[in-house]
Amino acid sequence: MSNLLKSTGVALPAAEISQHLATRSRWSAGEIAFWLVALASIFLLPNKHLILAEIAILGLFALSLDLILGYAGIVSLGHAAFFGLGAYVAALLAKHQIVTEPVLALAVAGLASTILGFLTSFLVLRGTDLTRLMVTLGVALLLREVANQMSWLTGGTDGLQGVTIEPVLGLFRFDLYGRTGYVYSLLVLFILFVIARRIVHSPFGLSLRSIRSNPLRAAAIGIPVNRRLIVIYTVAAGYAGIAGGLLAQTTAFASMEGFSFERSADVLLVLIIGGIGNLYGGLIGAIVFKFMQDWLAVFTPQYWHFWIGLVLVMMVLFGRIYGLLIAALMFATVLALGLSFFECIAFTLLIGIVRNPILEAINRAERRLMRVVHKMPLPGRLRPRREA
Repeated sequence: MSNLLKSTGVALPAAEISQHLATRSRWSAGEIAFWLVALASIFLLPNKHLILAEIAILGLFALSLDLILGYAGIVSLGHAAFFGLGAYVAALLAKHQIVTEPVLALAVAGLASTILGFLTSFLVLRGTDLTRLMVTLGVALLLREVANQMSWLTGGTDGLQGVTIEPVLGLFRFDLYGRTGYVYSLLVLFILFVIARRIVHSPFGLSLRSIRSNPLRAAAIGIPVNRRLIVIYTVAAGYAGIAGGLLAQTTAFASMEGFSFERSADVLLVLIIGGIGNLYGGLIGAIVFKFMQDWLAVFTPQYWHFWIGLVLVMMVLFGRIYGLLIAALMFATVLALGLSFFECIAFTLLIGIVRNPILEAINRAERRLMRVVHKMPLPGRLRPRREA
């Protein structure tokens, strides 16, 4: 909010504040290019529609978590509770022919998760971050056990089978190659992303950032902290439920795995990879995570989880960009030398030991690059004219 104050500390007029918010909410060229590439992937990657649909669904799930973690500062380890509920609602509606139209069933699944999010939001508001972690995790575990006990309805550990999804809008039937599922998921993702983008760039979104930074100060200037947190937590729960419903509809299956801790941990890892507090962070993280998971499962099917964990460790040690690059170099080195699993662990420990020299080398390289950039001549139209 400091940008909205003059140097004298006097608040800007309402008209200037509105203009400032309108400027922040404008679509940049990079954003437009991102969605154009996503649209082009429908035609350019016809053999990847199945994994692209998974990426779109995971991206929407990560977007829902980013709304509460990146913008409101609510830490959650049980966000899968809403995802799993949405998946089961969408699958049950289709199996028992209660709501056969996928779009309407998806809306009902999102509504069910929204109601659950509203009811549990009052528990989440109590206590500190550690308390919230335990409460959100407990809600997910409780729902998982409820689904297990109601096996006559949910299928228990075998999952809900025999689900038949009708064509979208009665026109577009889900195919084995995943084309309809991907287009459907991408369209839902884009619509919900636009809504989320509008939320975070509104005065409501700015108040959320203020609450995340300092809730006591936000309350002191008149922001209703609890009500704001309840609203965004409820909205995020609805987004997660829609993501779960999409997965159930595109795969015609729902299982207790939707409530699992691993589901919540994966989406948190996606946000760490892509960046928290930026709506595109979850989308980019989903792309990197799913393709990395798919690629590593081909090359090292025995312990690809090790490399996922390694990427996380390298990002913590060296930052997001350099961590990914160093992990990629380590993976290439291991493949070239044919190292065993325990040799990989020793290699990782060695990288951690020499962390400081590596960081110093990176800093020196950055300084040299900046000096080179500063010495580069300006474009012709910006060069000063020579005197005749």
